[in-house]
Amino acid sequence: MGSLESGSLTLKRDSLIRSTSSSSSTNKQRIGGSRSMRLSRFLLFKKLDYLQWICTIAVFLFFVVLFQMFLPGSVIDNNNNINNNIKSQQYDLYLLELLKKTTGDDDNIITTSIVEPFKLMNKFQKEDKDDSQITFSTSFNRTLQRFGYRKPLIALVFADLSVDPQQLLMVTVAIALRDVGYDLQVYSTEDGEAREAWQNIGIPVTITQINQKTELYVDCYDGILVSSLKAKEVLSGLVSEPFKNIPLIWTIHENTLANRSREYISRGQTNLVKEWKKVFNRATVVVFPNYVLPINYAMFDAGNYYVVPGSPAKAWEAHISNSLYKDNLRVKMGLETDDLVIAIVGSQFVYKSLWLEHALILEALLPLLANSSDDNGLSSHPHLKILVLSGESNSNYSVAIEAIASKLKYSRGAVKHIAVDFDSEDVLSTADLVIYGSFLQEKSFPEILIKAMCLGKPIIAPDLPNTRKYVDDKVNGYLFPKENMKVLTNITLQLISNGKLSPLAHNIASIARNSAKNILVSETIEGYISVLKNVIKLPSEVTSPKPIEELDPKLKKEWRWDLFESFNSLRYEERTLQSYDFLRKVEEQMNHTQKPNFSSKTPLDDSFEYDVWEEHKYAELLNSKKRKEDEELKDRTDQAHGTWEDVYRNAKRADRLRNVLHERDERELERTGQLLCIYEPYFGEGTWSFLHLNSLYRGIGLSTKGRRPGTDDIDAPSRLPLLNDPYYRDALGEYGAFFAISSRIDRIHKNSWIGFQSWRATASQASLSSTAEHTLVDAIQSKKHGDALFFWVRMDTDRRNTRRQDFWSFCDAINAGNCKFAFSETLKRMYGLKHGLDSLPPMPDDGDTWSVMQSWALPTRSFLEFVMFSRIFVDSLDAQMYDEHHRSGHCYLSLTKDKHCYSRLLELLVNVWAYHSARRMVYVNPETGTMQEQHKLKGRKGQMWIKWFQYSILKSMDEDLAEEADSDRPKRRWLWPSTGEVVWQGTIEREKNQRNKQKEKRKQQSKDKLDRMKKRSGRQKALGKFMKAPPEEIDNVSSMNSTVVER
Repeated sequence: MGSLESGSLTLKRDSLIRSTSSSSSTNKQRIGGSRSMRLSRFLLFKKLDYLQWICTIAVFLFFVVLFQMFLPGSVIDNNNNINNNIKSQQYDLYLLELLKKTTGDDDNIITTSIVEPFKLMNKFQKEDKDDSQITFSTSFNRTLQRFGYRKPLIALVFADLSVDPQQLLMVTVAIALRDVGYDLQVYSTEDGEAREAWQNIGIPVTITQINQKTELYVDCYDGILVSSLKAKEVLSGLVSEPFKNIPLIWTIHENTLANRSREYISRGQTNLVKEWKKVFNRATVVVFPNYVLPINYAMFDAGNYYVVPGSPAKAWEAHISNSLYKDNLRVKMGLETDDLVIAIVGSQFVYKSLWLEHALILEALLPLLANSSDDNGLSSHPHLKILVLSGESNSNYSVAIEAIASKLKYSRGAVKHIAVDFDSEDVLSTADLVIYGSFLQEKSFPEILIKAMCLGKPIIAPDLPNTRKYVDDKVNGYLFPKENMKVLTNITLQLISNGKLSPLAHNIASIARNSAKNILVSETIEGYISVLKNVIKLPSEVTSPKPIEELDPKLKKEWRWDLFESFNSLRYEERTLQSYDFLRKVEEQMNHTQKPNFSSKTPLDDSFEYDVWEEHKYAELLNSKKRKEDEELKDRTDQAHGTWEDVYRNAKRADRLRNVLHERDERELERTGQLLCIYEPYFGEGTWSFLHLNSLYRGIGLSTKGRRPGTDDIDAPSRLPLLNDPYYRDALGEYGAFFAISSRIDRIHKNSWIGFQSWRATASQASLSSTAEHTLVDAIQSKKHGDALFFWVRMDTDRRNTRRQDFWSFCDAINAGNCKFAFSETLKRMYGLKHGLDSLPPMPDDGDTWSVMQSWALPTRSFLEFVMFSRIFVDSLDAQMYDEHHRSGHCYLSLTKDKHCYSRLLELLVNVWAYHSARRMVYVNPETGTMQEQHKLKGRKGQMWIKWFQYSILKSMDEDLAEEADSDRPKRRWLWPSTGEVVWQGTIEREKNQRNKQKEKRKQQSKDKLDRMKKRSGRQKALGKFMKAPPEEIDNVSSMNSTVVER
């Protein structure tokens, strides 16, 4: 390269060039020669590296290849073929063949993977089919019955009652649900104008607050239907036990969270994603109105997505758009007022052959230009505009559309691509004709066509199953076969004449506007009824809803627009902004719960405030430590010094009590001197708001995990290990608390009376008021009724007993018709009778009532007697049901799989024991405290089975079982020993002997210790001798003392 820069080479080349140019000298040649000479000098003699040229060419080729790679399909690859087919006037057939080759299917041109969330419904249908087949228990030869004494109760929960399409949809669905046999109740956290619509159709509305004790009591409902993302707090409150298994259907119509979730991932806010996944996972079914939203929310999919197509949202939006001035939108989009605008819309799904379909549509529209040209070949209406609405704003699909339009000889600017997420509403509002340009066979009618029809636009769509069902050809729209694009050309020529829409087009658009307003109403109503039927498992006392076929056809024809005509629908535009505001609030709450991250990016002022706050906190910490040390030193210096025996005795006492010492709160101290203590069994955090905090009550948690912090609640599993087994914890229910309290009861319960109250009683507003509490305590203190059972939740007012049935009929109704059989078989097994007990203990229907919901009070001694009876009864019941229930989840006391199989039968057991053990039964009004004795003792004569329920019989049975469990130790599965203490005379004597042996052992150890001390080598020698003083010194001391006394 250095030789190229030498001067000799330059001179030789200059002389050669001059000789060559002088042989053919013209002025023009000199100029050309001088230019080529400059170029050669620039290329050869300047300091340029050939490697730079190579790199430049490589980068250029790389960007060319990259540009071609990002074009959809293979537009650039097929440019030559497209040009050849245009020249040969066979472009239509060519594209159709290419489209078939792309998909590989002649009959179904477009095949793509669409989310089909039907597996979830198939799962529910399979479970429902299995439950419906179990109408007969083969193990016990029993038939399961449904009584149908009440209708299924559904709670409709909203974040607010603002007027919007979602309220219109739910009102329409609610009317249909009520017609097929559901009872409905509306709950909302905020009031709104839509409350009037609900009241007009006769459905009660309750405005409640989620964080208050008066919140929604969902346990009394058979199912919950929650609407919108803003109702997230409702779902968050139902995540924990005991509400986590209640059927919950969540309808989502917003796309805001799907858009926001992308930002969460990009920002690394995984805590927000996890929180929303937890909420989505709680819902039994998440319902979407179309098949696009499940794909957008795929990040939160827990396998519970389902689509119920249909919503009045597009018709609602069209009503708002019609009120806007059309010409203003055209100016905004750069269109003229006299432009003829054709909008080509399509599926919201993105697939490979979309550009080919758009090419077919654009090719079919070419005759519009040819047909409207004058004699000179110029278009008579140059203002034809075609807007292709598809894709997203960040895609390069516009390049593909421009390339296709250029090859088809469209004029520049005649065809324009617009992204769907940019201004799709403006495109539909300004369009004169809408063509659906997607051949994708979707599962439901496209929402964009619904909106176009509601806007009064004539539509043209391919003849597909999803469009053929709702578009009546040549009545409210036009259909064309996808295999013959000439039909599309003929349709457009009929609808457009002289650059304007023909009267035929206006007539079709008018008909379409009226019909599209209520499209998919029938599918929506039937979809929600089907979801509820398959998801909700109804108990035996609830009647089954009517089949969909029996629904009034009039209710499936249209949305209930008449209930919302008086409201201002323009406020709907604010709903999206409100949804984003709600998401921002959730984000702020989640960010506040996290520990602040003070990084280097924090502004100077914030870092300064943080440093000051840290210094202040450090100073406070030092001061508190110093005060604590001073107090401890003061206590040490003020302590009185005792003997070594006192120190030893205190240390031993502290060692013995180290496992039971705890700080006793005020409620525990007050409870010590009371006559009555009422225990409230609970399971899970969801029940905390229904528990009391005063000294009369004490909680008992059936699970260690869900205990209330900062309270002296009893941990039932630590007292009764049987409750660590989830099967028995669910099967026994609140009886697990009874057994846990009775086991070594003197260690925790030191009151003469004991009571229990279910948290369900508090939730259903049937718990004791303060007045009733004082009345009950006074009655116990005065011993007015003696050994009595006080209860305050009546059977005849229970929501399950709407017909006020007698005891055994009600028990049968809630236990699939087998309550009496279960009682009879259990009593036979319990008392060891094979024959002779064919009847049930009589429970007379004398006009009085019975106790339900395990809310009652008893003397502690009577409670232990009741637990003794209950342990034997539950053991006999479990022996006959465990195998089938544990294996299949079914028992003959329920129509469906039920983990709480025993609980409904055991709920009424206290009534049978109290009645036949000759105890008074007193009803306490939970509001006023008035008392009324039920089933008086005088009227029971001749009806009580006292010999089967007296204490001596039960005590002997208990001792026999304890002796068997303690001596024989049978290897079979046996529940009774696990439900409480095993005590009989043998165990008492054995414990007494063990105590005596330990006492003798301690005495022997003390004696041995003394013997060892005596055997040591003599006693310790004296340190000195005592010397007696001389007599004279003694006399002197005595005389001095007498002198002092005289003074």
